[in-house]
Amino acid sequence: MDKKHFAFTRDNYRLMLIGLAIIILGFTLTALDSEPHGFGFLGLTLGPILTLGGFLFQFYAIFYTKKTDA
Repeated sequence: MDKKHFAFTRDNYRLMLIGLAIIILGFTLTALDSEPHGFGFLGLTLGPILTLGGFLFQFYAIFYTKKTDA
């Protein structure tokens, strides 16, 4: 029998879900800014930085491989 190999492991999917949560949190913080048109600290600084960090974390989650001792 030939085993099917998946592109991602359980760890990859877990990390991707964490990255997705970070992205959603970043967009939510951007939307919660009380200044008009989102020109406050949350809308211009914290939210976009958190969103970008979530996308960068997604790249890490995709390329993550578990290290094995040889």
